[in-house]
Amino acid sequence: MTVAVVGLAGFAVYRLHGYFGSNFTAKTPGGSADEIVPFNPKRVQLEVFGDPGATATISYLDVDARPQRVDNAPLPWIYDDTTTTPAVLVNISAQGDGSTLGCRITVDGVVKTENVANDPSAYTFCLDKSG
Repeated sequence: MTVAVVGLAGFAVYRLHGYFGSNFTAKTPGGSADEIVPFNPKRVQLEVFGDPGATATISYLDVDARPQRVDNAPLPWIYDDTTTTPAVLVNISAQGDGSTLGCRITVDGVVKTENVANDPSAYTFCLDKSG
């Protein structure tokens, strides 16, 4: 009796699988899953500017949020990169040997922040976390 019930249940499950379409497999067009297309790339520019002939020590986060440092960079100095991440967190700090020093962060041609310091051995800092 038990063998008959198990056999009947197995046959019923087999028939229901066919009825609800579980025997069919979905297929995607070849190669479409392997192709990654970047969306909405952002162009990020970090700038440090100051007195003509001045230099600065610059620390910044690049578009991948990795800390970077440039010593004795001649001014003006520009970091230019693109990214496809949905948001960008970048910052820049600089100390120069002139009396005027400024920084600017631009994303897709829009100035997000800009600061200028007018002091001997000027220090400036810019941060953008909206990118």
